[in-house]
Amino acid sequence: MAIRTRIFSFVFVMIMSFMFLSGYSSAKIYKVGDSEGWTAKDDVYYAWANTDHKEFHVGDSLVFEYDPNINDVTHVSGALEYEFCDYSSPKAVYNTGHDVVTLTEPGFHYFITSNQAQCVLGQKLEVLVIHDPSRPVPPPPPPPSKILPVGNTYKVGDSEGWRVYDSDFYNRWSEEKQFHVGDSLLFEYVSNDVYEIMGDLEFMTCDPTSPVAVHKTGHDLVRLTEPGVRYFITSHSGYCEAGLRLRVMVGPQPKAVTFPNFPKKVDLSAMERLNNWLKTFEPHH
Repeated sequence: MAIRTRIFSFVFVMIMSFMFLSGYSSAKIYKVGDSEGWTAKDDVYYAWANTDHKEFHVGDSLVFEYDPNINDVTHVSGALEYEFCDYSSPKAVYNTGHDVVTLTEPGFHYFITSNQAQCVLGQKLEVLVIHDPSRPVPPPPPPPSKILPVGNTYKVGDSEGWRVYDSDFYNRWSEEKQFHVGDSLLFEYVSNDVYEIMGDLEFMTCDPTSPVAVHKTGHDLVRLTEPGVRYFITSHSGYCEAGLRLRVMVGPQPKAVTFPNFPKKVDLSAMERLNNWLKTFEPHH
């Protein structure tokens, strides 16, 4: 975490220095949600965008800070996608946990989280960006450091959710599916938790003492960002030993397969028979 914070601070300073040297010193940087950051709270971002007479101009930047294990920033194209928390066709997806988004175009911009449960609870932001002729227009920003494809979302355990105490239930559930980078796991439960752990030993012994991440919202969306094996257990040792644990194998992002445009097969003999039949109706000279 300390290394990530230092990297973010360095990038932030570099962006500020570039904007100053390039004549963009009048641009403002807004931390979305202020001290609250980017999280699920009803109407907090509508109020945030409209308090203190905020005016967003071309060249300004939004800073999103959040836990990347359960969240991201999805820039969607319109009001309809914003209203219905539809992240299926995003303009961009940011998922570093410390995202600086520069506003390069005037008009409405819509941001949501792809964690749909949290989006429905209010984690979405709409801003109107104004073009000020007195300010130079900044160049387009570099692409996000890590853009993930929008994959499938799997509800762990399907209708059973994250609560089955059967030694082989989640193993069977996982083996029936193929997971790829960009997919997400949705854990839904009551009075429980989800601990992501390091490896097979911790998984087999139900050891939650050194977790990679801890989720406790009851509606946890975990994005699969890298290929490899991921391990999840509950911290309740008795439940874990009874079978409440999940191991998934994540494959690389599937490549799009394109097929050449072959000409349609034509039954030439049938065409010839048709032409010959039509010729019988032609007048004779």
